[in-house]
Amino acid sequence: MAIAVRAIKDRIGNIENIRQITRAMNAIAMTKVTRMKRRLGVARPYMAALEAFLAALLSQIGEGTGPHPLTIANGSPYVGILVLNADRGLCGRFKGDLNRKGYDLLKELDERGRVLAGGEKARAYFARQRVEMLTSYVHLYENPTPTMAQKMTSDLISLYIKGKVGRVVVVGMQFISDLAQRIVVEEILPIRVEARGPEALVEPDLADMLDFTLPLYLQGKLFSVLLETKTSEHAIRRQAMKNATDNADDLLKTLTRTYNKARQQSITREIADIMGGAEALRD
Repeated sequence: MAIAVRAIKDRIGNIENIRQITRAMNAIAMTKVTRMKRRLGVARPYMAALEAFLAALLSQIGEGTGPHPLTIANGSPYVGILVLNADRGLCGRFKGDLNRKGYDLLKELDERGRVLAGGEKARAYFARQRVEMLTSYVHLYENPTPTMAQKMTSDLISLYIKGKVGRVVVVGMQFISDLAQRIVVEEILPIRVEARGPEALVEPDLADMLDFTLPLYLQGKLFSVLLETKTSEHAIRRQAMKNATDNADDLLKTLTRTYNKARQQSITREIADIMGGAEALRD
């Protein structure tokens, strides 16, 4: 019985240590979510304004200016699937949901799918599936930056211009609230923005403006998806750590009751032994 009591006490100590870790990770994730939500609050209006500007530019295309190469099909049958994911674990359903969605798309495309892995969890998953990847971005966007989005944009445009992919879709998550996030699959190449807006005077040249604006728009689009996905990751990790802390609290209560009961039984048994010994001596 003494051994069982010690085992329960040791387990209580281990769970208390785990609860301290999960509680700290919950607090860290909460701080990161708050910070990322502020960044999203700035990025969303920027992307809306940039898309409106691009739409106004595209509405100026007439007989003298043909469509830009980034806005039309290039004839390649291959589809690039950019799967964004985490570099670290302990984020609940996040990594599994994104990887499964990317793999489902890959199976639907059969031989036409080409994977670009964003994050160590995506790279490791598709490596285990023996999927050949065009490229991977590991430990590069733990803190998403425009520079990282620019690097990814340059790679995607190069693959598209060379005809290695005819379309690019990105698999990520949209942050709705701290408790709600959803997987999104969005085609980002070729760029499809409906031409609209008032007539505008474009100087010095419409083609030059499109050469500058279209890659900038794609970079902004990627950066926005990175922010949305990373914010969702932190929110899901925070919820997972909160659930783990709550589970630890419940388990500690149960174990504490079991420990107290075992201690009481042990004490009762010891008293009974003492009383029995005393009776034997008296006899």
